[in-house]
Amino acid sequence: MQRRHALSLLASSIAASLALSLPAVAAPTESQRFHRWLDAEWALKLKQDPLLATSLGDPRYNARFVDTTTAAWRAQAKKDTRRQLQQLAGFRKDRLEPSDQVSYSMLKLDLEQELAGERFPDWMQPINQMGGLPSFLAQMGSGESIQPFRTTRDYDDWLQRLAAAVRSFDGSIANMRAGMKAGVTQPRAVMDKVVPQLQALAVSDPEQSLFWGPVKNFPDAVPAADRSRITTALRRLLAGRVLPAYARLLAFVRDEYTPRARTSTAWSELPDGPAWYAHQVRQNTTLALTPDEIHALGLKEVARILGEMEGVRQQVGFQGDLKAFFKHLQDDPQFYFTRPEDLLNGYRELQKKINGLTPKLFDIAPKADYQVKEVEAFRAESDAGASYQHPSSDGSRPGVFYVNTFNLKAQPIFVMETLSLHEASPGHHFQISIAQEDTSLPAFRRFGSHYTAYVEGWALYAESLGKQLGLFTDPYQWYGHLSEQQLRAMRLVVDTGLHAKGWTREQAIRYMLDNSSMAESDVVAEVERYIVWPGQALGYKIGQIEISRLRAEAEQALGAKFDIKGFHRVVLTAGQVPLPVLRELVQAWVAKRQAG
Repeated sequence: MQRRHALSLLASSIAASLALSLPAVAAPTESQRFHRWLDAEWALKLKQDPLLATSLGDPRYNARFVDTTTAAWRAQAKKDTRRQLQQLAGFRKDRLEPSDQVSYSMLKLDLEQELAGERFPDWMQPINQMGGLPSFLAQMGSGESIQPFRTTRDYDDWLQRLAAAVRSFDGSIANMRAGMKAGVTQPRAVMDKVVPQLQALAVSDPEQSLFWGPVKNFPDAVPAADRSRITTALRRLLAGRVLPAYARLLAFVRDEYTPRARTSTAWSELPDGPAWYAHQVRQNTTLALTPDEIHALGLKEVARILGEMEGVRQQVGFQGDLKAFFKHLQDDPQFYFTRPEDLLNGYRELQKKINGLTPKLFDIAPKADYQVKEVEAFRAESDAGASYQHPSSDGSRPGVFYVNTFNLKAQPIFVMETLSLHEASPGHHFQISIAQEDTSLPAFRRFGSHYTAYVEGWALYAESLGKQLGLFTDPYQWYGHLSEQQLRAMRLVVDTGLHAKGWTREQAIRYMLDNSSMAESDVVAEVERYIVWPGQALGYKIGQIEISRLRAEAEQALGAKFDIKGFHRVVLTAGQVPLPVLRELVQAWVAKRQAG
């Protein structure tokens, strides 16, 4: 007994000695706790949104598909939002590092916006002419989008994901039926455009389907035996489940939904419509602006830009008024390519040229490059003239600058410099890729896409850098810059006109035709986009005006100390932020340079 007691005392003495010799483990700081929570929430988000994970190049969930059409999914999403807000409130913002305080404010705003938006049943409108799961699924299955098809495992993952996705077609139909009962439908005018899109996808022969692309071009890494098995499995899945699901959706949209879709276009005509539109305006601008204020700003900008267009007309010596000049620009064949490949190659040449010029104004650039690709035929008729798809975060897939070659008369040569600056470098490609590659930022700031006013505002601001980069030396290319600025100014007028001032679709189309040289097909596609994406188009010009204002204020405050490369670095290295947060970051940068 005494020996046991002595051993116990000896053990206690040794433990005490070791405790004294080892450094004490410090309690985690508030920022460390915050980052652990953010990391855990992001890991959960990727699991809950496997398509997002795939788009970022994370292969862990490539075989998974989450059906977001169910009431159970919506209930869980609401529960998660409330849980996150409650847990976020458990952190002391004043004890966080400055960058983490920005993250805290942003996340709180995001979650509160999600909470505020829960009253609006956007789930009743899952499909429109701009897209939806049916078209996105076909893009993935074509082998030309985010879903990888490099190995046998990739093909097997896709077969599993595609099989799981089929149930969402019937879920979408059920949700649209609920919308019909509640008076929440898409307008008839845009659903008329959806029918031919679905017809192109709802083929009966698997080998005529877009989904057949990956088995027509197997990579070398897939053995012959696997190729045979995969081809058989894909044929069975397409013929037995996938293509019949497209056929069911087509029949419903064509025969049941479209004939009963609403004849109005205004979001304010929907149940709770005025509040719904106000929510969309706030979400897309991140500023407390009313539709009336935005409409007035748009009218002012449209008039200003028309004056600059008149200056170009005089500079090139065109005889006739501005409307005649618009028609000349629409009709003269010198301003248009006749072959899609020439348009695509023109953008590829611009890619090389602009990549060599950006160091004039930037000391930061993404590691990833981008490709110029043609918009797929099945979605080209209703798609935008151009768009950008971000690269994977691991660099395995480059960014994509999509160019729509459906109507070459809607792709004038004189807008090419401006469009390249906007969609690619130093526009979306710089902003999105630089944020993705910055591992010091929390994942939701690296990969988030909540702030249209920042994302599109930056891209529109990037257009304005053309002259400083050495572009726009041709007066027609400068006119192209003005025409793209005019498009964004008209959006302020037309979006608010459609959804808050009772404008008709035809009235909106006429306004844009009267104030620009845009092709009518392009105008129609634009107006119908604003109809189904209320408020989204407002972010471009609102964001560009704010970024330009911040630059002007910084130049005035700093004088000779102003550094354009430093300003661009501040704007681009914050990740995606609301405009008020961007203002705080730029003002802090100005104060630091003044003090230095």
